[in-house]
Amino acid sequence: MTALTDARVLITGGAGFIGSTIADQLLHEGVSEVILLDNLVRGSLTNIEAALRDPRVRFVEGDIRNRSLLASLMAGTDVVFHQAALRITHCADAPREGFEVMATGTFNVIEEALAANVRKLVAASSASIYGMAEVFPTDEAHHPYDNRTFYGAAKLFLEGILRSFNDVAGLDYIALRYFNVYGPRMDIHGAYTEVLVRWMERLAAGSPPLILGDGLQTMDFVYVDDVARANVLAAKSDASDRVYNVATGVETSVRQLADALAAVMGGTGAPEYGPERKVNAASTRRLAATEAASRDLGFRHDRRALRRPQPPRHLVAGSDRHLPQPSP
Repeated sequence: MTALTDARVLITGGAGFIGSTIADQLLHEGVSEVILLDNLVRGSLTNIEAALRDPRVRFVEGDIRNRSLLASLMAGTDVVFHQAALRITHCADAPREGFEVMATGTFNVIEEALAANVRKLVAASSASIYGMAEVFPTDEAHHPYDNRTFYGAAKLFLEGILRSFNDVAGLDYIALRYFNVYGPRMDIHGAYTEVLVRWMERLAAGSPPLILGDGLQTMDFVYVDDVARANVLAAKSDASDRVYNVATGVETSVRQLADALAAVMGGTGAPEYGPERKVNAASTRRLAATEAASRDLGFRHDRRALRRPQPPRHLVAGSDRHLPQPSP
């Protein structure tokens, strides 16, 4: 394991849901400086208010499409956490912008990291590359040919470029395939997390959750603190040129989730049902194999996390009840 003590760190998407949580955890690792790069399209200054009180943290408003900015920030950097990305729905609606950010922007990050001799790059990939997997639990060796989303294709491009630069330039990297991340600061417009927030709003207004599809779709939810910890472990690990699932290995149906949320918020009545989403509707099941990350990185999710999150206080004033742990 490589300590992060006195390391200078850059986080792209640093004001985002996951990036800001990584920043919080890095401050307990003895780093010397954390630079948060974000264009605030998805990120928020509210997410980093606490981190910015630490003199080691610096926020830079900017875009990964700006190569000169990246070059200036990479100079003297030891570790890069590449978290910047568009939403899966944004990529579907605006594929050219998706290409500019997810492909060209990602290439810029990798190229400038190499030019600056960055010690290690930890990159956010996604379970989206599997599409509708053929094997469950799904491990990292599963093929990517069932992906049918631009977002998933862009994440596969990310992994391919990382491998290529490992071979030709010795790039030290790890890519982490996130499954369904949830928790404080979650992106309320994300394809998966948005549904939780919309349900909370409906329940707070006295209406039942609206399920898109039949409710039998499943997800593998993983708490954001665990995802951030997986990133820190990856940066400290001797492992390189590898990809890992970051998940819990617990399968939860959309209907189970709606029932659990209704129980927390005191909702009554059966859920309502609507048409399936157009984006990624074919991927109806998610369940990750997590052995590789456990073996190589020492990553295990906190089993208490599935009980930990609460609905936002503005929706459930005074509530101290937690979401129950879903059944596998």
